[in-house]
Amino acid sequence: MARCAFLGLGVMGYPMAGHLLRAGHQVTVWNRTKSKSKLWSDEYDGQFADTIEEAVKNADFVMICVGDDPDVYAVVTPALKVLEAGSIIVDHTTASAECARECHGMAMAKGIGFVDAPISGGEAGAVNGQLTIMCGGDKEDYIKAEPIMEPYAKAMKLMGLSGAGQLTKMVNQICIAGILQGLAEGVHFAQKAGLDIDEVIQAIGKGAAQSWQMDNRASTMGRDEYDFGFAVDWMRKDLGITLKTAKDVGAELVLTKMVDEYYSDVQEMGGNRWDTSSLLKRLS
Repeated sequence: MARCAFLGLGVMGYPMAGHLLRAGHQVTVWNRTKSKSKLWSDEYDGQFADTIEEAVKNADFVMICVGDDPDVYAVVTPALKVLEAGSIIVDHTTASAECARECHGMAMAKGIGFVDAPISGGEAGAVNGQLTIMCGGDKEDYIKAEPIMEPYAKAMKLMGLSGAGQLTKMVNQICIAGILQGLAEGVHFAQKAGLDIDEVIQAIGKGAAQSWQMDNRASTMGRDEYDFGFAVDWMRKDLGITLKTAKDVGAELVLTKMVDEYYSDVQEMGGNRWDTSSLLKRLS
């Protein structure tokens, strides 16, 4: 059993912290909105803290799942003032590689480990403990953190030094963006051609066109349903980080830039909180 703090109880962090507790770890949670911490505590019969410093005191591992770079800095900075040497921070936020490297440097200066560990699998993956985790950092820290992440992971892998996890998550989002745009156009074409979406998916869903998005979103797209977790606002945040990094490293991301612009159109339609399969809406 490890002493863990979990900072950030959004749609992903809330169930992830629950998996940690149910795996037998001692877990103290903190969330910017205190009522969410209290709700989690009541549901899981766990502990919550009013401050970050209180949450991480005496923790062996600090798991973070917040919004973006500024949020990561805002929780890492006070945490480092309290944590003891030998403890490890695991950041599940999708943030920039630069943020990961800076936090890693600040942590290492105090003898504390830092693993950037962005996640993929959406809200359903978090609830079911079936997340994919892409990690960057020192191998020794990753090896120690791996069994702690196990309760909510389907797969995890160390991709390289600090920042490599975030860079791998960017590859993930690039691929998803392209797949979703292709799926949106396919569903749009099928609808205009008078085909039944579910029957189309039955016909092509086991061939070369198959994807997780097709298996899980094509039918709901056909029914004009877009309330399945990962929101357009968050995807645009991720793609913004990705496109900036692409410029820095000299990568040409024509399709990703185009899909990011399409998500901007969806936001203008009021779809900020629609899930990412809502690219179909701008074609309807």
